[in-house]
Amino acid sequence: MSIWGLIASASIVVQLVMLILLSASIFSWVVIFQRVRVLKNAKKVRGEFEDQFWSGIDLSQLYRKLTQDGRKVEGIETIFTSGIKEFTRLRQNQNVDPDAVMEGIQRVMRVALYKEEEKLDQHLPFLATVGSTSPYVGLFGTVWGIMHSFIGLAEVQQATLATVAPGIAEALIATAIGLAAAIPAVIAYNRFSATSESLASNYENFADEFTSILHRKVHVREGGAV
Repeated sequence: MSIWGLIASASIVVQLVMLILLSASIFSWVVIFQRVRVLKNAKKVRGEFEDQFWSGIDLSQLYRKLTQDGRKVEGIETIFTSGIKEFTRLRQNQNVDPDAVMEGIQRVMRVALYKEEEKLDQHLPFLATVGSTSPYVGLFGTVWGIMHSFIGLAEVQQATLATVAPGIAEALIATAIGLAAAIPAVIAYNRFSATSESLASNYENFADEFTSILHRKVHVREGGAV
C-alpha cells in the first residue's frame, strides 16, 4: 500500500496519465524559474536605466554608454536605443519633414515595444494551460482507475474494503498529481502576468514620454514652437 507500490500496480492508462502530469509539472517548474530570472532582470534593467535617463544625461552620451563594447541592450533599453538610432538616421537628411521623422521614430519604437512585451509574456500560455487542464487530466486518470477497479471487483464473489481500497487509492493518486502540477502553475501564472503587465505599462509610458522629448527636439531644430 505504499505510494510507489500503488503507482506500479496501476493500469497502463493511469500510469500514462501520471507520467504526462509529472512531465507537465517538471516543465512548469523549469518555466517558473526561467520567468523569475527574466522578470527580475527586466525590473533591474528598468530601474538602472530610468535612473540614468532622468538624471539629465545627454541622450547621445547615454546611447553610447549603453552600446559600448558590444554591450547587449535589454528591456526598456531596447526601446530607447531603437528610437534614438532612428532619430539620428532620419535627422541626417535635412529634407525630411519633422512629422515624417516622428512617424518613423514612433514606428520603430512601437515594434521594439511589441517585441519586449512578447519576451515578458513568453511561456506564460504554457503555465496557463497546465494550470487549467492538469486537474481534469488527473480526474480522467482517477475515473479510469476507479472504473478499472470496479470491473475487477465484478470478478470476485465478495467485495471487502481490502479489495476496494487499493484500486481507489491508486486512482486518486492521479488527481493528487494533477493538483500538484496545477496549483504552482496557476499561482506562478497570476504573479508573472501581473508583473509582465506592470512592466509593459511602464515601457509604454516611457515610450510616450521619450516620443514627447524627441518631438520637442525635432521641432526646436526646425525653429517651430513646442
